[in-house]
Amino acid sequence: MLAEYKITLLPQTLETADARARAVLEKANKQVGFIPNMYANMVHSPAVLNTYLDGYAAFREDSGFTPMEQEVVFLVISRENGCEYCVSAHSFLADNASRVPKEITDAIRNDQPLADAKLQALADLTRTMVNSRGLPGRAQVERFLSVGYSERQILEIVLAIAVKTLSNYSNHLFHTELDDMFAARKWSDVR
Repeated sequence: MLAEYKITLLPQTLETADARARAVLEKANKQVGFIPNMYANMVHSPAVLNTYLDGYAAFREDSGFTPMEQEVVFLVISRENGCEYCVSAHSFLADNASRVPKEITDAIRNDQPLADAKLQALADLTRTMVNSRGLPGRAQVERFLSVGYSERQILEIVLAIAVKTLSNYSNHLFHTELDDMFAARKWSDVR
């Protein structure tokens, strides 16, 4: 899904960015080992990219979710928001970094149910949180809690939604070109 309007600002690099933006790009480079196209665009507002990097790192480090569960959350949010870049990138990360079975990643990409009841409850609550703007029903929250998650983890889903909203909306506006390394897991929103 791409915005009708496309931001025309050119991607920034360590060489072209001003001092403030360069500092955030250097932080991003240290965090992930390269500067993804998404970051090169988002850094036009250093606060947007910096907030994204800090929130993303906090979610990865302290959410109480396993790497697989983290990818489920990020993939569901990005799919619900129709972010072709982030669904593609997180599919690649799920496959190669978080070691998520492709059946799980592909089910989320294709809006299909997950065989694992706990992951399905996580995906369901995440989807509901995105689509209801943070107003889940009691039964859905109780289902999430009944499979072993905590109330605190509901707040961690809120953090992930905030982080992915920054990236998903930026990608919609920039029509961000997918990095070559993610190309094998390219996804298009066909709704």
